[in-house]
Amino acid sequence: MLCIGWAGMAMAAPGGDPAVPSIFSPASTPADSVYHLSLFVLEVCFLIFIVVFGLLAYSVVKFRRRPDDDGREPAQIYGSNQVELAWTVIPILIVVVLFLATARVIHAVEDFRFPPNTTEITAVGHQFWWEFQYPQQGFITANELHVPVSDVKTPTPTHITLLSADTDHSFWVPILAGKTDLIPNRTNSMWIDPHETGVYVGQCAQYCGTQHAKMLLRVIVQSREDFNRWLAEQQRPAENADNVAKGRQVFETTACVNCHTVAGTNAHGKFGPDLTHLMSRGTIAAGAALNSRENLRQWIKDPEVFKPGSLMPAMQLDDQDLNAVTDYLLSLH
Repeated sequence: MLCIGWAGMAMAAPGGDPAVPSIFSPASTPADSVYHLSLFVLEVCFLIFIVVFGLLAYSVVKFRRRPDDDGREPAQIYGSNQVELAWTVIPILIVVVLFLATARVIHAVEDFRFPPNTTEITAVGHQFWWEFQYPQQGFITANELHVPVSDVKTPTPTHITLLSADTDHSFWVPILAGKTDLIPNRTNSMWIDPHETGVYVGQCAQYCGTQHAKMLLRVIVQSREDFNRWLAEQQRPAENADNVAKGRQVFETTACVNCHTVAGTNAHGKFGPDLTHLMSRGTIAAGAALNSRENLRQWIKDPEVFKPGSLMPAMQLDDQDLNAVTDYLLSLH
């Protein structure tokens, strides 16, 4: 289900240099369609405002009380076919025009025909983070969506299948596309074709619980060469995992493995983000904090510090094991 936002949205995002999320600076074909439709609707509404305000001002001035008025009520007019016809036909025409303009944009976005080189991604909304699956390449990542830049002359779009693991969510990156809901037991989809490389910020736009406001996401648009290089890195097993054997041992013998996956280990959990290449991401906790050693250690120790109501439990590790697990996770490039 495609929903169109009519105002810009600003939010803070830790790390990097993300583009300000606003529908008024589109960088993708779907967002550009929404932008031009929004301008057209605003122009129509402004014209209606001018006409109504002008008639109101004219009536106030022409029929104002004057000093020489005798106080009697002016002659009343009951019924006017011309006026009745005008205020019936004109609004109907305005509604029809807006309907056709909106239907045209929805048709262009929803019925877009994807070329063979389309990148396929599945986005799964969780409380309160994003899971991104790359079925063509066979790996999973979280919270940071990497896609290739698209050439305007020969588009290479990214098709995103949207699923929910728990409750209603909504995927919205204003610069790239309109909002699309993620609904349990229902498959929705959307597509983007970013025209410029960069980092674009979005978030869940459907209230989904305590930490809805911190369910951020970052779309990292790369050149085709950089995107292919990133894909190759993500397909490799976690690097240097054996250099921190103590931390890996603690990780694999606690509840961590029940929720998280690390390729090449016995951690195959699906409830939390895939951590195989954790350190390739700029943020943790769905954009709530920078991905640094200090923040990562605090996140393991007590997630409530960053996200009260987070579904990740505090692991109750002593300082030695906490440092070991942190060192292990820092090695997952």
